[in-house]
Amino acid sequence: MSRFWILSAALLFSTGGVAIKATGLSSWQVASFRSGVAAAALMLLRPAWRRWWGPRPLAVGVAYAATLILFVLGNKLTTAANTIFLQGTAPLYVLLLAPWLLRERVRGRELAYMSGLAAGLLLILWGGDPAHPTAPDPALGNRIAALAGISWALTLLGLRWLGRRPGSGGHDPAGEAIVAGNLIAFAVALPWAWPLVESSAVDWGIVAYLGLFQIGLAYVALTRGIRGVGALEVSLLLLVEPVLSALLAWAAYLERPGATSLVGYGLILLTTAAITLLRRGAPGDPPGAD
Repeated sequence: MSRFWILSAALLFSTGGVAIKATGLSSWQVASFRSGVAAAALMLLRPAWRRWWGPRPLAVGVAYAATLILFVLGNKLTTAANTIFLQGTAPLYVLLLAPWLLRERVRGRELAYMSGLAAGLLLILWGGDPAHPTAPDPALGNRIAALAGISWALTLLGLRWLGRRPGSGGHDPAGEAIVAGNLIAFAVALPWAWPLVESSAVDWGIVAYLGLFQIGLAYVALTRGIRGVGALEVSLLLLVEPVLSALLAWAAYLERPGATSLVGYGLILLTTAAITLLRRGAPGDPPGAD
């Protein structure tokens, strides 16, 4: 049953790219309102996450908020596949930053895997994918999504840091950081979300879905599933997310990344799986996605 919850979370996470493109609301509007709904849903579904205002959850929440906003901005400009795979290069930065931020040793073999992630990143960034009605500026969108990879790496490092200092008295610092990040994203994006010139019931239905299900329910399913599955298997199961995201975008919008980007996707998937297997004896990264 635990695997069912993890795969359910991956499926919900993977719908973000398609759903964001389906709404006529601007990037800032989606980023703000999606996170506002998600924060409310998470606090309702997970009462232990309501005390989000501590300095440590807020610090990690800043990095997560940046990820949430950058993911939406990038997704509106480039393909859904490029967005999620570029964000998926986060392990590259985790491996680079962990020795300095967490005093974690990087093994020699892991340095070789960094080159695979770096190569995948460069192939997507300079793949020259053509513009598409749902990806009007791939070059700019790719750069924004690459920044999301850095902020997601900082989020993962922050969640691991919080995991070393477990809460007491019913506190769940990692969950509180997720709520804090959504609240910060809501507040930061809100000034750019106005004015609401035109919107429809469909637009607001999509925003509600993104907040309630694509973020809210997905994180609830993930936290429920990881109780019964090891960190290695969780990481591997969550690799379903980028593949599903690319397939959904192709089915819904006929987004067809170029051959160079496809090679980049493969490198990122294979390298991420290899890093996960290599670190199977080490503490796992807190999993998750946008």
